[in-house]
Amino acid sequence: MERWINKIAVVTGASAGIGAAIVKDLVDADVQVVGLARRKERLEELKASLPIERQSLLNVIECDVTNLESVNKAFDEIIDKFGGVDILVNNAGVSKVGQLVSLDIPDVEKIMQTNVMGVVYCTQRAFKSMKERNVNGHVIMINSICGHKVIGIPGELQGSNMYSASKYAVTAMTEVYRQEFQGLGTKITITSISPGFVDTEMIKDVWKKALGDRILQPRDISNAVLYTLSTPPHVQIHEMIIKPVGEFF
Repeated sequence: MERWINKIAVVTGASAGIGAAIVKDLVDADVQVVGLARRKERLEELKASLPIERQSLLNVIECDVTNLESVNKAFDEIIDKFGGVDILVNNAGVSKVGQLVSLDIPDVEKIMQTNVMGVVYCTQRAFKSMKERNVNGHVIMINSICGHKVIGIPGELQGSNMYSASKYAVTAMTEVYRQEFQGLGTKITITSISPGFVDTEMIKDVWKKALGDRILQPRDISNAVLYTLSTPPHVQIHEMIIKPVGEFF
């Protein structure tokens, strides 16, 4: 991780769960982190929870990744203050309970706008910054096993609805970006990290009860992020699938 010390990492969906764990570990690795989230007050609480000597390494910006104007405003602020972006972690994501045949259309649109278009908005801005400065940056997608297999929810009718479709899109986008990064003459790397069920606010209590100890913790995914970043610049970890031991799927 030495080559990333004092570099700029942008983490979306940074206020809780996997995003918050990634922020903490990057700060511990002496990376300058910019946390983006809609709930700025949660970001401020996260910053206050850090050791006092490390709080200056976390900068918080309110940002709704579903809104292009909000994303552009956030990245303009980042570039004005820090000069550019070296690492982007596309972590923001949402899911909704229900079946695709009957799910409210605004909920379907929210999933796609967050999980797909939010990635596009942020990646375009981060890539532009990396390419203009000719840096060997790294883009990380927090994907899902649902981006590789349509799965049912324990004890319920199939309910991954548009969430799985959006994560399949992320899987495809990862390869599209890899080819484009190479074709455009950069050495920017990209990694898709696909966890199984993770103990976050996104998982309902009834599901957690059904899963028991067959569930990952946010820190498990953060450890994977640090591992991918710690590899040499010539190494491309394209896809990493992480499951808890004994997972159903």
